[in-house]
Amino acid sequence: MHVLAQKQLLDANAVDYALLALYFAFVLGIGLLARRAVSTSLDFFLSGRALPAWVTGLAFIAANLGAIEIIGMSANGAEYGMPTMHYFWVGAVPAMLFLGVVMMPFYYGSKVRSVPEFMFRRFGRAAHLVNGISFALAQILIAGINLYLLASIVNALLGWPLWLSIIVAALIVLSYITLGGLSAAIYNEVLQFFVIVAALLPLTVIGLVKVGGVSGLVEKVTASKGGAEQLSAWPATELTGFQNPVLSVLGVVFGLGFVLAFGYWTTNFVEVQRAMASKSMSAAQRTPIIGAFPKLLIPFIVIIPGMIAAVAVPELAAYKQTGQGNVDYNDAILLLMRDLLPNGILGIALAGLLASFMAGMAANLSSFNTVFTYDIWQSYVVRDRDDRYYLRFGRGVTIGATVLAVGTAFIASGYSNLMDYLQQLFSFFNAPLFATFILGMFWKRMTPHAGWSGLVLGTASAVTVFALAKTEVLHLPGQGASFVGAGAAFVVDVVVSVLVSLATRPKPDSELVGLVYSLTPRSSLKAATTGEDAGWYRRPGLLAGIALVITIVLNIVFG
Repeated sequence: MHVLAQKQLLDANAVDYALLALYFAFVLGIGLLARRAVSTSLDFFLSGRALPAWVTGLAFIAANLGAIEIIGMSANGAEYGMPTMHYFWVGAVPAMLFLGVVMMPFYYGSKVRSVPEFMFRRFGRAAHLVNGISFALAQILIAGINLYLLASIVNALLGWPLWLSIIVAALIVLSYITLGGLSAAIYNEVLQFFVIVAALLPLTVIGLVKVGGVSGLVEKVTASKGGAEQLSAWPATELTGFQNPVLSVLGVVFGLGFVLAFGYWTTNFVEVQRAMASKSMSAAQRTPIIGAFPKLLIPFIVIIPGMIAAVAVPELAAYKQTGQGNVDYNDAILLLMRDLLPNGILGIALAGLLASFMAGMAANLSSFNTVFTYDIWQSYVVRDRDDRYYLRFGRGVTIGATVLAVGTAFIASGYSNLMDYLQQLFSFFNAPLFATFILGMFWKRMTPHAGWSGLVLGTASAVTVFALAKTEVLHLPGQGASFVGAGAAFVVDVVVSVLVSLATRPKPDSELVGLVYSLTPRSSLKAATTGEDAGWYRRPGLLAGIALVITIVLNIVFG
């Protein structure tokens, strides 16, 4: 993000700073209030499993509405156009619905505190340790992205050096996570969701007016680099890096829509943690399904502004044509805000951006401290201590994670489009985990040895594809390397898991009840339909069906 590292970019005035100060007062106030409800480690890490579905549903989507959505997707919109919609309507919503209907009953019903703990019960200690370490590493790297972008806003507002901005931004997020744990993160994420929408919706409307409405945007995009292909979601050859349309569609459907999407949404504890904080099985199932409805509409306030910036902001338009200049695609949203928003509205928009980055980083930190405390420290280092010890340790490890994120924030600065970086991380960590998880859930013959060996070799195959693409042994431009890497990780993991399972001894059926679909009574997988969970509008299956129909319609209309 070259322009942000050089100088103060945004001309905010006293009104904008007052709005930002008011927002931060709310954020810290929520942290202080949440602290009163934290007396045990379960309160700190999983909110005591007491939150309603509408709260966890909005937090579920807000936790993802960080750098990935705001900067990464607007950058993708500026670079690739409408094919970026696939990250939502193919690469997110179907997997979210699958999580709610099929997988949450296993997570919530087993009363595990984390995804790695589920891996421990299904596959044993080796797979548990591999998953815990890989997840912790991934969260530190992704937290660095959110922290870098949060610091970039501070840098753009005040002109501070980037290193100082990163430290200040880290302290802001650390303050309310350390105070109130997951509850503080979740309630702040609900607040942040509404602030983000209030920020990006006016920007989209004003931007469309600037370029002459939808027809004006179509005309300008058609005349720019990439042309009319950027106005159609399919076949997305520029996005995937495959010039063959059939291979491009296969890459989107299998690499993104199946492996990356299901790997991220169904096994990523950052998201699953929000659902596990719900007060009942029905609420846990509805959490990702409720989140799917706003997820369907977010592209219109994230991708469209990126497309507008690529044709309406002179510096970015020149960069898109030539690949040269002191801006890059990650600057799209800030440059558009600079050019279009008056003071006052600019303050709201900046609060929205800060909210998105804080939500993303807070989600990373709150999931990291849970997994590191429960699945690594308590399981392998210091066992059998009283609960208050782990509560204190959880707060301490949050501070340590923030320090590590400061270091990884500088890795993110080397990418002109942060989605390239994010998708690579997902291909490393989420794709092989999903293969292990889904195979183990539906095939009782899969053994503990297969669990850890599939994870290790699947991850290694994704890293190998990345290395070959980086050294140009494989020519995979765009985000093709992450799609191919994810596919390779999934296939290698499955093949290795099957071969190892056939050569080793499985667990007895009695130890797999509640962990394998065929051995779990159907009654234990059904949500309650009485009391506060009664009513047709609270049925997870029906809500998921409605969301799926809307998804199909959107794919047809904008395909």
